[in-house]
Amino acid sequence: MRNMKLFLILSFSALMSLEAFGNSHEILLSSWNNSFPLCRWTGVTCSHKHKRVTGLDLGGFQLGGVISSFIGNLSFLTSLDFNSNSFAGTIPQELRNLFRLQHLNMSFNFLGGGIPASLFNCSRLLDLSLYSNHLGQGLPSEVGSLRNLVTLDLGKNNLNGKIPVSLGNLTSLRLLSFDENNMEGEIPDAIARLTQMVVFAIHINQFSGVFPPAIYNLSSLQSLDMFGNGFSGNLRPDFGNLLPNLEELSLGNNSLTGAIPSTLANISTLQFLAIERNSLTGSIPSFSKLQYLQLLDLNHNSLGSFSAGDLEFLVSLTNCTQLQSLDVAFNRLGGDFPISIVNLSMNLNDLSLHKNSISGSIPHDIGNLIGLQTFWFSENLLKGPIPTSFGKLLGLVELSVHANRMSGEIPYSLGNITRLEKLLLSNNSFEGIIPPSLGKCSHLLYLHIHNNKLNGIIPQEIMQISTLISLKMSNNSLTGSLPEDVGRLQNLGNLSVAHNKLSGKLPKTLGNCLSMERLDLQGNTFDGTIPDISGLVGIKAADFSSNNLSGRIPEYLANFNLLEYLNLSFNNFEGNVPTKGKFKNATIVSIFGNKNLCGGVLELQLKPCFTQPPRSSRKKLVIWVSIGISLLLLLFIASVPLCWLKIRNKKNTNEATPSLLWAFHEMISYGDLRNATDGFSSSNLIGSGSFGTVFKAFLPAENKVVAVKVLNMQRRGAMKSFMAECESLKDIRHRNLVKLLTACSSIDFQGNEFRALIYEYMPNGSLDMRLHPKEIKEISRPSRTLTLLERLNIVIDVASVLEYLHISCHEAIAHCDLKPSNVLLDDDLTAHVSDFGLARILLKYDQETFINQLSSAGVRGSIGYAAPEYAMGGEISVHGDAYSFGILILELFSGKRPTDEMFGGDFTIRSCIRSALPDQVLDVADESILHSGLRIGFPAAECLTKVLEVGLGCSEESPANRLEMSEVVKELISIKERFFKARRGARH
Repeated sequence: MRNMKLFLILSFSALMSLEAFGNSHEILLSSWNNSFPLCRWTGVTCSHKHKRVTGLDLGGFQLGGVISSFIGNLSFLTSLDFNSNSFAGTIPQELRNLFRLQHLNMSFNFLGGGIPASLFNCSRLLDLSLYSNHLGQGLPSEVGSLRNLVTLDLGKNNLNGKIPVSLGNLTSLRLLSFDENNMEGEIPDAIARLTQMVVFAIHINQFSGVFPPAIYNLSSLQSLDMFGNGFSGNLRPDFGNLLPNLEELSLGNNSLTGAIPSTLANISTLQFLAIERNSLTGSIPSFSKLQYLQLLDLNHNSLGSFSAGDLEFLVSLTNCTQLQSLDVAFNRLGGDFPISIVNLSMNLNDLSLHKNSISGSIPHDIGNLIGLQTFWFSENLLKGPIPTSFGKLLGLVELSVHANRMSGEIPYSLGNITRLEKLLLSNNSFEGIIPPSLGKCSHLLYLHIHNNKLNGIIPQEIMQISTLISLKMSNNSLTGSLPEDVGRLQNLGNLSVAHNKLSGKLPKTLGNCLSMERLDLQGNTFDGTIPDISGLVGIKAADFSSNNLSGRIPEYLANFNLLEYLNLSFNNFEGNVPTKGKFKNATIVSIFGNKNLCGGVLELQLKPCFTQPPRSSRKKLVIWVSIGISLLLLLFIASVPLCWLKIRNKKNTNEATPSLLWAFHEMISYGDLRNATDGFSSSNLIGSGSFGTVFKAFLPAENKVVAVKVLNMQRRGAMKSFMAECESLKDIRHRNLVKLLTACSSIDFQGNEFRALIYEYMPNGSLDMRLHPKEIKEISRPSRTLTLLERLNIVIDVASVLEYLHISCHEAIAHCDLKPSNVLLDDDLTAHVSDFGLARILLKYDQETFINQLSSAGVRGSIGYAAPEYAMGGEISVHGDAYSFGILILELFSGKRPTDEMFGGDFTIRSCIRSALPDQVLDVADESILHSGLRIGFPAAECLTKVLEVGLGCSEESPANRLEMSEVVKELISIKERFFKARRGARH
């Protein structure tokens, strides 16, 4: 006995010098002294007869240091438990001497150095648990020598390598766990011999191969957890018959395919079924027999067929009275939302069916599910209102129906849900006011009601929810001002009230929102100066654009170290633009559309700021300006009779109606064109427009391929379109205009009037064909999509043309019908603007003439691209072209037509893209841009945001607010040089 005590004291000599981590450590040491019999020491167990130490239970005593090698001297030990301490170092090799050891638990420590092979000398081991250490290395094949093992838990140890085949020798195993390691390879067939297995856990590793056939032999399994590996292939149809005792089945986050075996419904003991994040297909089977089912998780698969019947499984779940969680989000489920869902288990806590194609409406009695804590139904096709019975769900924490087609008013009853933390109602058609009752939701963290049709003021009650982290109300029709109480939202990180009808001055209290990271105020009519927000040092993005703000840009904004985006465009700011701090980086700051700003860094391309000259200099300047004005007036008076004479003569000339075709040096006959197009054969047809059809033609005399636009003279207004195109193009030259080579004014072989225009041929077709290749015949589809740089080059080409037409021509020309089908691409994808059939030379036509011509032509531009003022008979101007160009940019970089079915009412391509900038810009971008031609690490989101902002600036509803084309050209070239510096001269 004396020797045994000595051995024990030596074994734990280090224990006496350990740091105390808590009271439990002190309790242990208080009993470990010579005044106490050894067998009465805390954690020590002795045999009755010989008083040998047979057990050491030191679990949870918060001990540290290393495990002494003297532990190997306690040769009578049968149980050793050191779990939940802070032991480091390695597992002593001397454990091989403990040949009587049956239970070894060293879980939850910091042991390293691998699993010592000497440990496998303890052949009587029944339980071996080393969970949550830092052992590393692989599992030695000697593990197969522990033939009596019942439990082997090696989870969370950074183990690598494969499962040794020798593991199949452990035929008594009931629990085997390798979870949360880095093990790899396939599961060996030898596992099939472990027929006593009850728990098999290998989740979060790198195992691969098809679903292991050996598993099907383990009919005694109650828990199978293979989540987070790389298993593939189909599950056997008789899965449920082969593993009939399962209570927990977790196969999520693998690469499994095929259908869910219907035999799973035969496993009457099943409580947890999770096969989420795979590639399963087919229908979801009935689970009516699974009366103990508590969790069903099948999210992120491809289940369903977007059709009626996909949701029939929900009816079967009404028999599962213990169901607590149901998640079938991110699938292909269709059909109407079944009313029977209100009969699901009263224990149901979580219900998630978002990101499917479920239609219909939410049943009125949804409030029967009184146990609900989360209700996620976003991104479906739901219609109708939010049922008022939601107000009965007093335990609801999260309610999300965003991105549906729901309508009606937001129920006041939602204010009853005082535990609500997330209320996500955005991207629907909700109308009416924001109910003040929401102020009672005192735990609310996220309130997202943007992209609806809400009106009225922002309730003061909302500003009293001090817990709010994110408040998004953009893209509605809210009026009034931003409440002063906004400063009470001390935790608010995201505030978005963009694109409403808010007005007045920004509240001074805005500077009290010290947690603010994102501030979106754009698209309102706020006026006055920016209040003092110098305390918002954590802000990352702020957008004040498209308001009526004035004054100087605050200097302190330059010192916001986390700032990544600042948009001050389209306001009335004036004076110097700061040049320090964040204002040094022109990619962060956007200030265009403020005509009275000056200075700034060179990249902003603003006029320099001049200081006011001395008083004497100013006096001289006034005198010289006065003299200059007087001379100009004299010249003007002297020239008036001459100008009047020229105009009069010109008018008289027009009255004689000479053919405009004489402006072209060459003419071509009808017969020549008929031969060149093989009798205007459909095989040569390359397009059609409002007034005519375009054919590809070969002119043998010139050995040249051209494009021939044959006008439909039966169409009302065709002749005026023909004359307008000739008049517009006869004297203008620009590299990005389609060149009009000649024209034909003749009679066809049947004696009918014939008019045609002959242009350069553009081999790469129209921009419309490139953007929407799926809508054209296979034989003529483009070989590839346009890259981001190519698209940027195209908009620069088109903008250059418009700048030329609007400013540089002898008389300003408005195109009036700019759209992708009228932008043609040559061999190297240089853009050429075509189709001037609606063009107007602005100084030659007064308002009355313009309206009459539009009326006679029966057109006002193209739907979706024509400026909104034209639809109301508004005056034609270059601003109309700017609008069309803005829409063209949005279409070019989003891949969506402005006339797509997804757009309707107030939800337009503009509002869609406007609400996505800048955080969700990649969500609205054409996906093909992101997969072609971009180098790794290219800031695509930032570049796209800048370009789309130009598109939005061009397509403002008010003509006066639209960007001028000279400013647009500069901005687009600046964007190109900023993001494609190394390839400045490149077009591809």
